[in-house]
Amino acid sequence: MDWLQNVSLKFHNTFGVEVSARYFAEVYSEEELISVLRNYRRFQKNNPAIPLLFLGGGSNVLFLHDFTGLVIKLNIKGIKEGIIDDNHVLISSGAGENWHDFVMYCLEKNYGGLENLSLIPGNVGTSPMQNIGAYGTEIKDHFVECKVLNLETLGTEYFNKEECRFGYRESVFKREGKGKYVILEVSFSLTTHQHLVKTGYGAIQQELEKMNVENPTIQDVSAAVISIRKSKLPVPSITGNAGSFFKNPTIPLTQFENLQKENPDMPSYPAGDLVKIPAGWLIEQCGWKGRQSGNVGCHELQALVIVNTTGNASGQEIYDFSEQIIHSVQEKFGIVLEREVNII
Repeated sequence: MDWLQNVSLKFHNTFGVEVSARYFAEVYSEEELISVLRNYRRFQKNNPAIPLLFLGGGSNVLFLHDFTGLVIKLNIKGIKEGIIDDNHVLISSGAGENWHDFVMYCLEKNYGGLENLSLIPGNVGTSPMQNIGAYGTEIKDHFVECKVLNLETLGTEYFNKEECRFGYRESVFKREGKGKYVILEVSFSLTTHQHLVKTGYGAIQQELEKMNVENPTIQDVSAAVISIRKSKLPVPSITGNAGSFFKNPTIPLTQFENLQKENPDMPSYPAGDLVKIPAGWLIEQCGWKGRQSGNVGCHELQALVIVNTTGNASGQEIYDFSEQIIHSVQEKFGIVLEREVNII
């Protein structure tokens, strides 16, 4: 086996939590991945309790302790293009490409659709798992298919949009397909010239006005999103975090109407038959924004973000801090927040 042993994962998770992997392998191709998995199967016959974990950019995980099994770091890269029609291109990216770099590549080519998702941390391969979204756009809006490795057969398969069963920060890969597949490549349909420019969500329009932009291009929208995110969110390489720690909860209309009587300024967004409430607002109303406890804190500009303020926080400290937030929001509003971050 060519696995490394007792490898620190501090620089492989954006929280910067100091934990180690008992075994560690980095793969750069589908063939390398299959080879490592075959070795793992042989090893597992004599060591049945050895778990397996696939790691991309490490932007959506919280390690509570050392990982006692094999961590496979996915670094499968490469971008391919193909013509769909006069206004659409099919662009496919290896799972190991950095998401923001991929978005910038598309914008340099003047391919539209992903600009509202600029500066989201992580790799392309994890984007379908979460159905990542921001500022009125989710990847399902432009997703065509993803190529996956079936971990039982070690054969490749393709999932189209319907088969991925996308929901709000959800997909088949987080539910019944969890632990059964590894995403190798993701394909999107993007526009080449007749772009649909989305400026109506969040503070994009205000930011464009500050930039003195009246007729925004997709590049302008990306610049505005980047500016907004930089002004509100800490950079993980400087202050450890995983971006939004909690999902925005959805509640029945009747529950929202009752809450609104006592909280007339409560923001909301329609979500089918339900109402979506910004989790950051709920957390801020409970007094957590900017609060620190030991090595952990709630970011001073964005209450949705939990930060490793000193760089020395353990995963358990961060988890316990999030538990306190969940309890206080439930106590005040009767709403149970759900973590967006995967707990390992």
